Amino acid sequence: MMHQHAHTEAAALSTAAPALAPADLQALACALYGIEGGATALGGERDQNCLIDGGDGMRYVLKVSNPAEAPSVVDFQIAALEHVARVAPALPIPRVVRTVGGRTRERVCLDDGSVCIVRLLTYLDGVQIKETARTSGQRRAMGGLLARLNLALRDFTHPGAHHDLLWNVSGAHRLAAQLEDLVDPARQRLAQRFMTRFERDVLPRLPQLRAQVIHNDYHLYNVLVAPQEQERITGIIDFGDMLHAPLVGEVGTAAAFHMAGSEDPFAAAAQFLAAYHAVLPLTDAELEIVTDLMATRHLITALISEWRAARYPHNRAYIMRHNPAAWEALAMMADLSRQDARDRLLSEIRPRRTP
Repeated sequence: MMHQHAHTEAAALSTAAPALAPADLQALACALYGIEGGATALGGERDQNCLIDGGDGMRYVLKVSNPAEAPSVVDFQIAALEHVARVAPALPIPRVVRTVGGRTRERVCLDDGSVCIVRLLTYLDGVQIKETARTSGQRRAMGGLLARLNLALRDFTHPGAHHDLLWNVSGAHRLAAQLEDLVDPARQRLAQRFMTRFERDVLPRLPQLRAQVIHNDYHLYNVLVAPQEQERITGIIDFGDMLHAPLVGEVGTAAAFHMAGSEDPFAAAAQFLAAYHAVLPLTDAELEIVTDLMATRHLITALISEWRAARYPHNRAYIMRHNPAAWEALAMMADLSRQDARDRLLSEIRPRRTP
């Protein structure tokens, strides 16, 4: 059983995403937005997403929300995008497209009687960073841009921002029961080690740290670059995991995804962190635990993906796409002391003294 106050998000993760046929999605785009065009499926964890090709050169993402998703959460995500568009219009984020009636979203009733919320966003062109050769310049561009996004969101508030989300590294302890579902004893011991470290060294410090609305899913699938200029970012996508949480959780989460695909995993993450810190400096208290939260993101990735893949085998490839790297990172970090891992991550901010 999950911790009781995680039930809302667990419901969204435990309820299958809508599965409308392409023809139905096209009909929705036409009826609600006056856009006639083909529909192509896009990946998603909780929602059904599709690309709508308007035929006039414009492309859009039609999102049909999970029936278990609270309307206040959808409204929060819409309001956050509109806030960033106002205060930082140069940031490459999707824009909210209004219906023919001028609304930011509509409720639709599916054939099974469930009610979903439909919204439309502009489609951003670019190549997922996951598909490119990683470079120092690209990592630094990612770090600086995330800091700019966080600055744009710093003063944004919304009632829906305080919703529950299992993908929140600050609440990793709520997944403790999922340790029992791990079949491999070695992996169970590894996960337990990092859960204990989180509960002992991180959780007591979090209430004293600054918090705000964060993207919470800033990884290599959700950042786009220009095909011919792969250090120039053209898009930040997938704002579906946003919430109000400690800011350092944003940085630890994002840095975690820079450990894979590099000869020295800490060197790559250190470049990302240094670029972020140059734009939006972290406090000493935040720097003390950012490495722990990087490990915590890998921990919750492993636990949530194992749990969900067993329940939704048809969506296994999407659910498990970060799972191998998460286990690999945890195994590597288990060989280091907290201090050594922290020193390596902060090497560009606090160069280590030579004896």
